[in-house]
Amino acid sequence: MKKQALISCSDKSGVVEFAKDLVDLGYHILSTGGTARLIAEAGIPVQEVADYTGFPEMLDGRVKTLNPKIHAGILARRPVAEHMQALKEHGIEPIDIIAVNLYPFEQAIANPKCTFENAIENIDIGGPTMIRAAAKNHESVTVIVSPSDYRKVIDEIKAKGEVSKETRLELAKKVFVHTAHYDAMISNYLTSMKGDDVTTRTKFPESLTRQWVKVQDMRYGENPHQEAAFYKERSVAPGLLAGYEQLQGKELSYNNIADSDAAWEAVRSFDSPACVIIKHANPCGAAIGMDSAEAYLKAFKCDPTSAFGGILAFNSVLTGPAAEEISKQFAEVIIAPEFSKEALEIFSKKKNLRLLTVALGHARNDFDMKRIGGGLLVQTPDSQLVKESDLKVVTKIKPTSVQISDMMFAWRIAKFVKSNTIVFVRNGMTLGVGAGQMSRVDSARIASIKAKEAGLSLRGSVAASDAFFPFRDGLDVIIDAGATAVIQPGGSIRDDEVIAAADERQITMVFTGERHFRH
Repeated sequence: MKKQALISCSDKSGVVEFAKDLVDLGYHILSTGGTARLIAEAGIPVQEVADYTGFPEMLDGRVKTLNPKIHAGILARRPVAEHMQALKEHGIEPIDIIAVNLYPFEQAIANPKCTFENAIENIDIGGPTMIRAAAKNHESVTVIVSPSDYRKVIDEIKAKGEVSKETRLELAKKVFVHTAHYDAMISNYLTSMKGDDVTTRTKFPESLTRQWVKVQDMRYGENPHQEAAFYKERSVAPGLLAGYEQLQGKELSYNNIADSDAAWEAVRSFDSPACVIIKHANPCGAAIGMDSAEAYLKAFKCDPTSAFGGILAFNSVLTGPAAEEISKQFAEVIIAPEFSKEALEIFSKKKNLRLLTVALGHARNDFDMKRIGGGLLVQTPDSQLVKESDLKVVTKIKPTSVQISDMMFAWRIAKFVKSNTIVFVRNGMTLGVGAGQMSRVDSARIASIKAKEAGLSLRGSVAASDAFFPFRDGLDVIIDAGATAVIQPGGSIRDDEVIAAADERQITMVFTGERHFRH
């Protein structure tokens, strides 16, 4: 029996070279449509599937490979004599290799002008049927859905005369992952709208199906008695933490990755060189500076005790001078878009210190998700960034340009602190952070206590509150601590009372019009 391969790809990367290699190895090539034309134009012998089956393509190409001569050739189990006899009786040759990728449904629906009819026409039927059949019969058939696997298949055939069973199984697994993702996209799309009206399409489909790829099993989760693993999206957009490259250090833990994400999201929200130090998901120090060294030294001053064993993130090149200063303390993870050669040399002496590089970028997750008992909370990410022009001055005293700059810095950091949040800032650095308290008054008190413990004066500082003040008491604590400017969302039924208190205490206050709860 002749060896046969069927190639039909929407992604035609490497198809011609793959087909040529197969022909050189004695394979007869079957193909369809554009793929067949591309192979033929390269001077490679290829037979159209319609000529092979004796049945023409029909229904505008909806039926091409859905034919017993194709599917029997794929599904027949070679070790089963009855299967092979059935092929012989019907004049069907086995098909040994299937190289197929599917209609570009994802790209089609990503186009804002995509109609419902166009989306439906981009749902592949014959392709998934073939690759699922081939994957099911992986004991005998090699199935390829990614051009990156062409070379491996060719090399194995050249070396061993066939593709190994181990490789066939791994390729089959890729197929079911691939078709699961494909069907999930279709399901999400169709259940995201009312009927066939694309104008009603929502971000939140009636049935939500997502897929992630495992990066690693972890030694344990948040605690040693919990099992854990780390998964990432199939394609990580530039700027997101899951696209990190680890340069040195121990394996990342569950808590390392969670805290690293918090640190990276906070630091990349700044345009100036910045440093954010995270401990247990909260910033314990943050600052901007002329470079990474100055930003680090300012951030570290805020809470040196909590910074011990923290996660440090930078949005600019981490320089040698910065590395020298950081090396004086114990850190778990350091993240930066780039490390200088000098910095890498300094850190190389700390073998366990984890160094991560992450490309700067503006990508955001499409959803934030939180698991609850038997369910899932899904929301769009808190990616809103207030601009200076959005601020509304509500007090008699107007803020200075320096106060506005510090309030904008404080507001950005408050967004990444667990609610209830109060953050004191002066000269582009945090002075005290109050996080995660049930009472906003207690958050204000804790932030002022932390500043005092670090030897930092709050006189002339600004303060940010992630949500409105329900009463004036929290504002009074902030003013008593030394703040002369406050930034908050506003929106309380007692806003007038709080504004009057600010005027009475002769400070300036601005409203942002939005809050940043973080639970």
